[in-house]
Amino acid sequence: MQPRKFPRQRPTPKLLACALASCLAMTAPMAFAQSTAATIRGQVTVDSAPAGEASVTATNVATGLSRKVQAVGGNYNVGGLPPGTYRIDVQADGQTTSKTVTVQVGQTATLNLATGGVAETGPVADATTVDAVTVTSEVLAEVKTSEIATYVTHKQIESLPQGTRNFLAFADLAPGVAFETGSEGSTRIKSGAQNANGINVYIDGVGQKDYVLRGGISGQDSSRGNPFPQSAIGEYKVITQNYKAEYDQLSSAAIVATTRSGTNNFEGSFFWDHTATDWRTPTVFEERNDDKVETKETQYGATFGGPILRDQAHFFLSYEAKEYESPRTLTPGRGYTIDRLPSIVQQEAGTGLYTAPFKEDLYFGKVDWLIGENHYFELTGKYRDESELTGIGGQNLPSYATAKLNEETRADLRYQYSNGAWLNDAHITYEDASYNPSPLNGGIAYILSDGTNFNDVIIRRGAGSDFQDKGQEGWGFQDDLTFTGWQGHTLKMGMKYKDVKVSAAERQPYYPQFTYNINGSLTQPIHVKFGTALPGVGDGSAESANKQYGFYVQDDWEVNDRLIVNLGLRYDYEESPTYLDYTTPADVAAALRSSTALNNPGSGVNVENYISTGNNRKSFKDGWQPRVGFSYDLNADQQHVIYGGAGRAYDRNLFDWLQLEVTKATFPASDFDFRRADGSCPRVDTTCIDWNPAYFDPAVLATLASQTGAGREVFVLDNNIKTPYSDQFSLGMRNAVGEWLTDVTVSYVESHDGFAFLLGNRLPDGTFFRPGFNWGQPWGQGFAPFGNLILGTNGLETKTTSLYLKAEKPYTAESGWGVTFAYTYADAREMRQSPEVFSLDYPTLADYGWHDAAVPEHRLVGTGIYDGPWGMTFSGKLTLASQAPRYGTNCFNVDQRDNCFIDQYKPDGTLGFKQFDLAVMKDFDTGTGFKMWVRGDVLNVFDWANYSGYDDWYGGWDDQQQAIVANSNFGTPNTQMLPTRTFKLSLGFNF
Repeated sequence: MQPRKFPRQRPTPKLLACALASCLAMTAPMAFAQSTAATIRGQVTVDSAPAGEASVTATNVATGLSRKVQAVGGNYNVGGLPPGTYRIDVQADGQTTSKTVTVQVGQTATLNLATGGVAETGPVADATTVDAVTVTSEVLAEVKTSEIATYVTHKQIESLPQGTRNFLAFADLAPGVAFETGSEGSTRIKSGAQNANGINVYIDGVGQKDYVLRGGISGQDSSRGNPFPQSAIGEYKVITQNYKAEYDQLSSAAIVATTRSGTNNFEGSFFWDHTATDWRTPTVFEERNDDKVETKETQYGATFGGPILRDQAHFFLSYEAKEYESPRTLTPGRGYTIDRLPSIVQQEAGTGLYTAPFKEDLYFGKVDWLIGENHYFELTGKYRDESELTGIGGQNLPSYATAKLNEETRADLRYQYSNGAWLNDAHITYEDASYNPSPLNGGIAYILSDGTNFNDVIIRRGAGSDFQDKGQEGWGFQDDLTFTGWQGHTLKMGMKYKDVKVSAAERQPYYPQFTYNINGSLTQPIHVKFGTALPGVGDGSAESANKQYGFYVQDDWEVNDRLIVNLGLRYDYEESPTYLDYTTPADVAAALRSSTALNNPGSGVNVENYISTGNNRKSFKDGWQPRVGFSYDLNADQQHVIYGGAGRAYDRNLFDWLQLEVTKATFPASDFDFRRADGSCPRVDTTCIDWNPAYFDPAVLATLASQTGAGREVFVLDNNIKTPYSDQFSLGMRNAVGEWLTDVTVSYVESHDGFAFLLGNRLPDGTFFRPGFNWGQPWGQGFAPFGNLILGTNGLETKTTSLYLKAEKPYTAESGWGVTFAYTYADAREMRQSPEVFSLDYPTLADYGWHDAAVPEHRLVGTGIYDGPWGMTFSGKLTLASQAPRYGTNCFNVDQRDNCFIDQYKPDGTLGFKQFDLAVMKDFDTGTGFKMWVRGDVLNVFDWANYSGYDDWYGGWDDQQQAIVANSNFGTPNTQMLPTRTFKLSLGFNF
């Protein structure tokens, strides 16, 4: 089934958005977004005194773009500069001077200028090569900021070793940030105890937020692919904390990236890199089975750019592709091994080693056009197309696999107007993203459990359950303003409006899922779960025409030459009609109100909070976000700076959660237990029905779920859903010691109102657990005539106290080397295992209590780049992390059968992750402007085994032994992360 497209409709902005947009249009030359643009500010002096009259012009040496401002009282501020190398020309009191500097993405750099020379500017670095001519330039280090920020340069992106061309892989150069790779190859960014949903990535000033699915940015829910072609990224900044008010829709780290542009010279490149089965060592499990799975990783791409009109218009194009064959390992649940499985399952399982294919194509294009000195246009576009097989390995046999499509299109039309102290940056954006997994095979599923808890699966085979068709499509307008004409102040303000249609079709399970007891009959199931569309009601799909509004003001106040105070206030608001206008079906509302169990005071459930009339829900209106920061330069020389800040940041609730109220109501899942041969029911305190082989026919099975609701699972949402947010506090100090930059920061972050689903089922007396028990969810104890009740609400929290240490000797062409070190100590706590949203083990979130978050207590990342002889560049990256806590259900250390609890443990070993990578690259200059290169990467040089999965089953009741038995495999690894020691060859050329 192809991703569903929705007809476009003319948006109807609210009156407030219209009024503000009109004001912005009339307020003559406005401002430029500071999220990706750089700013150079400072003082112009003549004979050691502030210049009376001075003009400062910044000209990009590669593209010819220029900005000109007049100094006020000797102070100047040139904003809206795309990152790059600039010639700064100063005219003051009849005298002139020039200086060439390089600025980075989103940077505010201080450069004090004196006619006849340049005043002390603080720590600098790097020389940049532009248009094949070496331009000696200082990279101005940003030290007078309250942000906790780390810059990732183009040199690091190009030189440091990595296994995938995902530019986000270097985000962990920032303390407190981890780039994680899942066992299936998916990647995500995390900061502290918050999950990946809380991040946002801004490319050329535009957020890439996913409004439907997890992962923070669109397309990264569970993908092995890259969100953007790495060859199109110029550089980026990772802001761990204390971002200013212009950053929206996040509660965790912000990543601010800028794309490459064409220059005044035609330039291009091609690359190809490859690794395969014979170029890597076997995993522990392959070695154990004496069988290595066939694998392949090939990546290739090209870029081309240049002038359309020299110094005025340029273009840039990029294409990258990935073709992967990745290994997967079968790991049966509940402590079972393959040799203990039924023979029919063993036949399909084989050695338990499989291959999962993946293909991705990424395209990017950009055109820029400078008209005069005041008008600048950019048009950019990105297209992403992926296909892969997922759901192989773990407890899933290959027949249970999911075929997944992932597609995304984004476009951004940008117009900047500059005039002295005013700058204006306006964006019109378009986005269309779709995500469509579906079962590889049809029919019915065969699932094995131990007969006590159907959620603790041993193995799955046959037809999969996962069918989804989800996405977002719409347009947006944003305008950001900066005024620098008020001496000592940089005033910024802005607004954003988005009209985005979010959609979801979810039919779970798509095919009937039959569960069998491995200790009983292997031909007669004990349980079935299946989904059915309700004729005349719906088909398991939902869509919502969401409107988003954002406004902010920001003042960066230079109180004096030592103290800078950042004062910001942001407000965000969103309307989601599907949630607001939803009406609880009359039969569901009646059943909720008539349920004796749910309305018992001991249930802890107020059913009226979950019954929507279609007009008793309101959008969250408390999205005010104050953000305050400061930096204090002890000696006014940018050598020792104390900084800190406090602020609040709101994220958003994913449509993937809110839509379940609708899709489950129109394509409900039903659960039925089948009576055993001895006449007993498989689960305690639940009813069951007689088995009939005719139920293998989905059409017959569907007759069990009549519209009266028998066995039907119902999702309901709280009528007062809040928006998740975090409160952030930090205090730190930066130091410049010779060529070295150091940073030490203490950080504290609390997140609140995370979304979760609770089990609403209650026993007849209103309680959740049986008498004398603190475990054992009341499955099957729904509200007649329906089945399980799932409650959606807010309340998850995390808290993280961190110490960040950072030291960097920036790479310079003069010295030919650079190193970075980033160390994080984290004391992180969470209520529920991240990123799990279903919290069905206890009646309330408070009952979960606090647990150690699955975050390493210690983490160290170090990198180095060295220009060796004969045109060779050597680089390396070392990552070390301590063992993170893991969760398990402990049914062993208890006095009663099945009276379990959620427990934690750390696997054996001091380090939970360790990897050392090396790369060497050799350039061959033909002397004709055509350069060839060859590169070799050795990933995981020491072949350290890193595991992503362990047997977390402590042990429990054994029907055969009639006793509580420990799991002898508890805590042993069962899934190994790649890479093992791997050699990767890369070839290419530049011109």
